[in-house]
Amino acid sequence: MTAQYTHGHHDSVLRSHSWRTAQNSCAYLLSSLTPNMHILDVGCGPGTITADLAKLVPAGHVTGIERSVEDVLQKARDHAAAQGVINITYAIDDVLALSFPDNSFDVVHAHQVLQHVSDPILALKEMLRVAKPGGIVAARDTDFEAMTWFPESKGIALWRKTHQQVARSNGGEPDAGRRMLSWALAAGLPKAQITASASTWCYSTPEEIAWWTSTWADRVLSSEFATSALERGFATQQDLDAMSQGWKTWSSQPDAWFGLLHGEILCHKV
Repeated sequence: MTAQYTHGHHDSVLRSHSWRTAQNSCAYLLSSLTPNMHILDVGCGPGTITADLAKLVPAGHVTGIERSVEDVLQKARDHAAAQGVINITYAIDDVLALSFPDNSFDVVHAHQVLQHVSDPILALKEMLRVAKPGGIVAARDTDFEAMTWFPESKGIALWRKTHQQVARSNGGEPDAGRRMLSWALAAGLPKAQITASASTWCYSTPEEIAWWTSTWADRVLSSEFATSALERGFATQQDLDAMSQGWKTWSSQPDAWFGLLHGEILCHKV
């Protein structure tokens, strides 16, 4: 079964995803890169991380893939062109059944992808299959239950609970971060070939809080998350309005602070 993407590609979602860079989203991988590597970026979205990776392998090449959203891939192509990045291509593909031959890439990377697929273990097996011997599979996912904020907010708490319900009904696992090592082991890798780590995003300045809040206050009303929550009975329109207002009220507090934990794995193929 193919899972449904919880967020969809509403403008509020893409605004959030376009903020991501190689430095803030895959710093754990960067020291392993060399200039001539060939990289597969799984679930590349609007391509900001993908283009950054291509800049870091100027003598190599990066391929970004998405499952079925050509319009998002066009945004990624436009971003790469605006950045002057030419060692990059984009294609439709599925991480659960990658079309590439065995041993094709030096690095196979996935950021915030495994939480959305129906079988993250199979996804990792496919990523390992297309990685070259001596290559790396790198994956990083957030963990919704581990998100924390202050001051307390009933609206944001309701948002998290509802998001977890929607994501699981879509076939995904929103608390993926804590499971990354477990999934890699289940994919058949010995623990000695896995480096597990964690990192965070933290929003605390007024500018950061305003931006982060705007993406979620809009997303809970207008994205695929909102549609799914209503259709499946996880929330009423009144609930969604309360979530959106909860984000806005929380963000107006002078001591507003939000932290996100991410689980990371570097899998070394021998």
